[in-house]
Amino acid sequence: MDKKFLIQEIIRLKQEKNAVILAHYYQNEEIQEIADFIGDSLELSKKAQNTNADVIVFAGVHFMAETAKILNPDKKVVLPDFNAGCSLADGCNPKDFKLFKEKYPDHVVVTYINCSAEIKAMSDLVCTSSNAAKIIGSIPSDKEIIFAPDKNLGSYLKKETQRELILWDGSCVVHEAFSLDKLVEIYNKNPNAKIAAHPESESHILKAAHYIGSTSGIINFIKTDPAAVFIVATEAGILHELSKAVPEKTLIPAPSTEDNTCACSECAFMKVNTLEKLYWCLKNESPEILVNEPLRIEALKPIQRMLELS
Repeated sequence: MDKKFLIQEIIRLKQEKNAVILAHYYQNEEIQEIADFIGDSLELSKKAQNTNADVIVFAGVHFMAETAKILNPDKKVVLPDFNAGCSLADGCNPKDFKLFKEKYPDHVVVTYINCSAEIKAMSDLVCTSSNAAKIIGSIPSDKEIIFAPDKNLGSYLKKETQRELILWDGSCVVHEAFSLDKLVEIYNKNPNAKIAAHPESESHILKAAHYIGSTSGIINFIKTDPAAVFIVATEAGILHELSKAVPEKTLIPAPSTEDNTCACSECAFMKVNTLEKLYWCLKNESPEILVNEPLRIEALKPIQRMLELS
């Protein structure tokens, strides 16, 4: 379909259906351009709460749309492609996690928001990458902790909080794909550059970073730091909006181990959403994300505890 037609129709349908379009930073550029809000997953779900929209179109991955439904039960939530999954969320099966949790019955369960509603419902607290250290720090020191599903974020938090964490063995394929050798090579060519990395990255990448933080944290760091060149170790989609905010700065995506044309790390799950899929999703109000009410209530509890603490 013609791109101009799709854009016109999406704008028309959005008004007709009283819809709001949320786009994660890792979405394709053309989707970011048409979105009402661009941001991290929880930030977007909270913004949707403050709108009077009847329909939320979440251009992201499944767990993000599910979180939006948990926080916005009276709004219809749709996802452009139902198969937009997440290696991290998909790698933490509820049945397996239940058995894992049963091994440590007295542990407080903290889960990263990048997980399914079923996993959230088994948690005491949920966290984001930006507030994870604060959430861990809020737990009494005599309490033992399970952290899931991201082992890299968990390892980083163990160092940051000086707490012993039992880690679920999960990871994000995008953030595990960065090549240290290629990163050092680029840095040697740009010795005045600063490296900003997401804590889902492996420890050898984090050791090389000048700044470690969430997607929003990385954006704020690059906006405010006086350096002129930045090497960014997170999904390359972040650079689209950021380059408009800091046109005078040079932004280099951290290289991945993949031998591909852009040599950067892109999330294949995020990129399955397209402008045309967004159009059909809005037109048909499908595929819809549904969360049964008992599960939604249980999954909401640890999110609310997190929001109260942070």
